[in-house]
Formats: sequence, C-alpha cells, structure tokens
Amino acid sequence: MSRIAESIGRLTESLPSGVTVVAVTKTRTPEEAQEAYNAGLRIFGENRVQEMVSKKAKLPADISWHLIGHLQSNKVKQAVSAASMIESVDTLRLLHMIDAEAVAQGRSIDCLLQVHIASEETKSGFSVDEAEETDWTAVSRALKAARICGLMGMATFTDDREKVRAEFRRLRELFSRMRDSHFTGSRQFREISMGMSGDWQVAIEEGSTMIRVGTLIFGERLNKAR
Repeated sequence: MSRIAESIGRLTESLPSGVTVVAVTKTRTPEEAQEAYNAGLRIFGENRVQEMVSKKAKLPADISWHLIGHLQSNKVKQAVSAASMIESVDTLRLLHMIDAEAVAQGRSIDCLLQVHIASEETKSGFSVDEAEETDWTAVSRALKAARICGLMGMATFTDDREKVRAEFRRLRELFSRMRDSHFTGSRQFREISMGMSGDWQVAIEEGSTMIRVGTLIFGERLNKAR
C-alpha cells in the first residue's frame, strides 16, 4: 500500500459518518491525485482554476472538483464549466455572475458562501455581520442555476486551539441562524466546510461536514510559495 493510501486509510477510519473529505491537490501531480483516487477519494479541491482544468483533463471523469481558492471574475466561465462546487463565493456580485454563467452553460452548480471568521485580514469572504444582514431568502429566489449549499470558512493560522475552536463555532452558529431564518426545509443548505490538515479535528468537533485536507494525505508540499 502506498504512503498516500495509508494516510487516507488512517484519516477515513477516524472520521465520523457524515463528514466529507475534500483532497486538496494544489501543486500535487496528477499521479499523486490518481493515487488518492485509487484509495477511494472522489472529491478533489483546487485553489486555481487553470490547475483544476488541467488536472480534470488527466484524471477520471467521476471526480467531483471543488474550487476552494479565490475566484476572479474573469475565470468564472472556466470555473463553472469545470467545478461541481465553488466553495469560495465571497461576494453577492460573484454569486450572481456564477449563476448567470451556469444559466448560459445550461447547467446547475453548487456554491458555498465563504465567511471571514479569522483574525487575518488576508483571508476573504463575507463578514459575519454582512452574512447576517443579507436577505438570503430573496437572493436564493433570484438564482436560476446556482445553489447555495452552505458556508465555508478558514480559521486563523495559529497554535491557539481555543481561538481556532471559537472561530469554527462562530461559523457553525451562523450557519444555524441562516438555516433557520432563510433555508428552513432546504435539502441543499447543509454543508459547513471548515477544517484543514492542521485543525480538522477541532473543526469536526464544532460541526464541520466537509474538511479540506492536502498535507495530511500527500505530505508536505515541496513548493509552499504557491
């Protein structure tokens, strides 16, 4: 058994039911991604649209590709064409652009609203207040092909576990309030994507339904600058 397969086996054995693994293949080779596929994973995440498109062409067709990095408006057409889910919808303008492009392509696309929960200003997303104040009922009714399926967030990069826990809890509590206010009875609004290789256990304890892990599966990246 390969090292990647062993890592996936250890991870999946430790996960509670109902938690989805998104294998982050950023900077990984198609061969490494294929190993993860052979070990049973079917959902892969990419930060860059071009890298996602390139790998999608080389890997099995039944992989579900998630875009987890910032999406520029000039890449929306490619992203909608290649992705099954866009986890990084950080403005209403971008959401409506995705919706319009999905209509033009004759397909539907799942989206997560990225919420800024970290103390680092470099991370993007809706503020918690902005997410609270938006009438998501009206927004959802206006969408024709994009589906709001939940929230995504990244905690502060820190060794302070309690700070990370508090940020994840804040996202989960926001999810609950939004669900109760705007998505009651919705089957699609069910995902809380939070937790990466360094904090996935805390994220699951705080209610994550989807973790995005790369280093945990593939090992340390050789090129961390990207």
